Amino acid sequence: MARLSRLAAPGLPHFVLQRGRGNEPVFADIEDRRLFLAWLRESAQSLGVAIHAYVLLPGEVMLVATPPDAGALGRLVQAVGGRYARHHNRRHALRGGLWDGRFRACVFDPEEHLLAAMRFVEAAPQRADLVGDTADYPWSSLPHHLGRTIDPLVSDPAAYWAQGNTPFERQARYRLGFDSGALAGFGERLLAAANRGWPLGGADFLLALRSAGARPVTPRPRGRPRKIQMKQ
Repeated sequence: MARLSRLAAPGLPHFVLQRGRGNEPVFADIEDRRLFLAWLRESAQSLGVAIHAYVLLPGEVMLVATPPDAGALGRLVQAVGGRYARHHNRRHALRGGLWDGRFRACVFDPEEHLLAAMRFVEAAPQRADLVGDTADYPWSSLPHHLGRTIDPLVSDPAAYWAQGNTPFERQARYRLGFDSGALAGFGERLLAAANRGWPLGGADFLLALRSAGARPVTPRPRGRPRKIQMKQ
């Protein structure tokens, strides 16, 4: 059976996951991470892709990003991933592929899930036991959203600005979302959608996606279609 083309929707946020091959580390040190982020910013600006949240873990990269056209997200990941892989192999005297095949991604309903997706990405270091307080992890967009730094890579969506009238209000309210305990269940759904390539959202959102493009947005029922018997 032919593999479905990746579903990409211009102007809507996507969750993106790129893992290292065999779950091996893809970042060795600070220089690796700095270069990856610099190239990600350069390509995102060139392609017009808005990066709302990101995290660099030892063996994977996660993003929440909104592309301006259907092909921009793929071009972004290909450009940055290819450039970084060549750098990584050259610098560390390695050979072979760095990434675990195609990146995983899913488009999702921004009204329902955008802030939760951003928090899920930024909370990854704590889930991986890399840091006690996820706000202390330097290789994510969370320090930006909590007002600890200004990250030129990050493009804050309207949903973040709606958190409050002042920077302090927005930062405080955004931080509260990490203490609710609701991210675990949502994260499972988000990862499942990305691994399978299906969108995440309610019936109205899926209907709008279906109307806008030709690719299916929900899995087809398994098995052969049932035959309809004609009455004599």
